Amino acid sequence: MTIFILTFIIVAILVAGMAIGVIAGRNPIGGSCGGLGRVGLECEAGCEKPCPKRLARMQAQEEAEANNN
Repeated sequence: MTIFILTFIIVAILVAGMAIGVIAGRNPIGGSCGGLGRVGLECEAGCEKPCPKRLARMQAQEEAEANNN
């Protein structure tokens, strides 16, 4: 029972630390391997409404393709 309580306390401290990081405005943990784009998929959910960063990137790519043609 002691091991369970000790493990629970350690996990609770870790979760509280992550919550404080989110409250402080730090960036969430992100992958470094390219995610779904690396395997050829654009978005798992279909991205009917992309985020502003992605929308800007898509528009820039379309403009670059238009300028190349």
